[in-house]
Amino acid sequence: MTEPDGEPTVPPQDTLEASGLVVEFTTRSGAVARALDGVDVQVRSGEVLALVGESGSGKTTLARTMIGLEKPTAGEVRFGGTPLDYSIPGLRRLRRRVQMVLQDASSSLNPRHTVYESVAEGIRLHGLDDSDPQGRSETEQVAAALSAAGLRPPESLFLRYPYELSGGQRQRVLIAGALALQPELIIADEPVSSLDASIRGEILALLLRLRQEMGLGVLVVTHDLGLAWNIADRIAVMYLGRVVEAGPTEEVLARPKHPYTQALLSVVPEIDRLTPVVLTGEIPDPTRIPGGCRFHPRCPALQAGFAESAGVADRCQGTDLPIVTPAVEGHHVACHLPTRVPTEDLV
Repeated sequence: MTEPDGEPTVPPQDTLEASGLVVEFTTRSGAVARALDGVDVQVRSGEVLALVGESGSGKTTLARTMIGLEKPTAGEVRFGGTPLDYSIPGLRRLRRRVQMVLQDASSSLNPRHTVYESVAEGIRLHGLDDSDPQGRSETEQVAAALSAAGLRPPESLFLRYPYELSGGQRQRVLIAGALALQPELIIADEPVSSLDASIRGEILALLLRLRQEMGLGVLVVTHDLGLAWNIADRIAVMYLGRVVEAGPTEEVLARPKHPYTQALLSVVPEIDRLTPVVLTGEIPDPTRIPGGCRFHPRCPALQAGFAESAGVADRCQGTDLPIVTPAVEGHHVACHLPTRVPTEDLV
């Protein structure tokens, strides 16, 4: 990012960003799978950024890499402008300030731990039981975290076990465990995918309230564009290891430019003004990423002849696209087509 005069800006102290991120895995057959292939993304304090895409697009790998659970093959992750320190003390410092909330509370919570023990675990691990900045006891910190997560009165839950809680309550306990460390950022991986529709709204409202009241930055990983529309300030749409479209949520989802975003948006139940677009096939094997635009084997605009009419069909199949950088303000797209194609024409 740069100022208007061309001078680089200094990221705020609580900005988490990835630059040119590449993550590769070697399969059992010896082939190299590129899960991330040059990703730039930035999460700032006080905002919600949604990572959206189908399963296999690289969303969860990106989230895990940004919190240090995966080490990039190339590129880097920075927090407050400083590259991540992958030593054990360095990662402990990062996770004191950036917490991850997993999608499956049933498997994430230890069934033998009470609610109190589950929330207190991070406090003890990071030494806050004896050195809370506000001078609170461990019990007071646990109670405050549970209250912030919407579990009141907190003392009534201290001795309960996960099996005694509803799905929404278990998810709130996970969030409380993250809040107990008073982080600046939260990474939420499919935080409501396993919950009933009525509870989903409550958890999303909780995340928005935490952003507003505590100034938290939130990175939400989701396959649900409807969820992103309701909660996110900015959105980054991922496909096969890259961001293919990014920008302010209202702009991207009201005027999607990439055929992939258009197809995902067309099947959101809450939107009945778009003709559903059914994509053919599945996301390609990351060990064999297609040349040119990586979406071209499934692109309905190419299949319907719009790319040929626009004179870009050859480029779609053979010319690589620049990497989208969501950290730069504005609406950005990685697509050779110069204009948006109406979804009713893609069917």
